[in-house]
Amino acid sequence: MQARMKNPAVVIPDAMKALLALNGSIEGKIPKKTLELCHLRVSQMNGCAVCLDMTKRSDEKPERLLTVLAWRDSPYFTDAERAALALSEAITDLPVPDDVWSDARKHYEEEQLAALILYVSMTNVWNRLNIATRAVPGAQNW
Repeated sequence: MQARMKNPAVVIPDAMKALLALNGSIEGKIPKKTLELCHLRVSQMNGCAVCLDMTKRSDEKPERLLTVLAWRDSPYFTDAERAALALSEAITDLPVPDDVWSDARKHYEEEQLAALILYVSMTNVWNRLNIATRAVPGAQNW
């Protein structure tokens, strides 16, 4: 398998700076493990092999990584993580149902919700960049 081209954010360096700056503004607002789970779930939904491959670098417990696809039926996730995963799925599929939003509001303050929405949106951007260019997992696509 060969990529169609380099990642567009590399081709247009100011785009990479903007994406990294946005990602940096989110750090510390939501637990890193929650963000990793959301990244994995959104990447599963979108079929982004590059982002799925990145989970091998996670320090998350294997049983949580392996069951994130079935998070609703798995005992390994907190109520806050479940709310984040539900919101991540809804943001990816759109629209966001009121009950999903209400549940997320129970667990996260406004700044945290903003960070989660931005993070999930960024994951969708990275997924689409990788999928459009046919980026190869494990290869130097940058």
